Amino acid sequence: MSAKYTILEELIRPVVEGLGFQFWGMEYLSQGKDSVLRIFIDTELEKGIDVEDCAQVSRQVSSILDVEDPITGEYNLEVSSPGLDRPLFELTQYQAYVGAVIALRLRVPFDGRRKFKGLLVGIEDDEVVIRVDQEEYLLPFDLIDKANVVPQF
Repeated sequence: MSAKYTILEELIRPVVEGLGFQFWGMEYLSQGKDSVLRIFIDTELEKGIDVEDCAQVSRQVSSILDVEDPITGEYNLEVSSPGLDRPLFELTQYQAYVGAVIALRLRVPFDGRRKFKGLLVGIEDDEVVIRVDQEEYLLPFDLIDKANVVPQF
């Protein structure tokens, strides 16, 4: 986890949780004028996350970021629910989706490949166990660049 990510999370998480939402995770994509800070929020309530929830979090986070100014240059702030294809940021989030199909990309190749899509079998220590075509892989969590739940309809 980068230092910038840690600083941003330390500023944003308390704001999100103070508003009564769960901080699911965030992505910061630095691309010059097209940089994006994307924050994912969730709730335990049956109603889920709506547009007004996102707007409320966006206003509060924007105010904090304007004061603290942790990001140099211009960027777009986006707040949304994780959705059906929810990204997975923390090892504890993977545990909740054991038995689901996930897609993940590694930072470096493992067994000759970087992309895996298969059944999330479980978590062993700091490794994610995924079954792809009847073969199980134990992938170190710290090598995972991006992971998402694959919606099953």
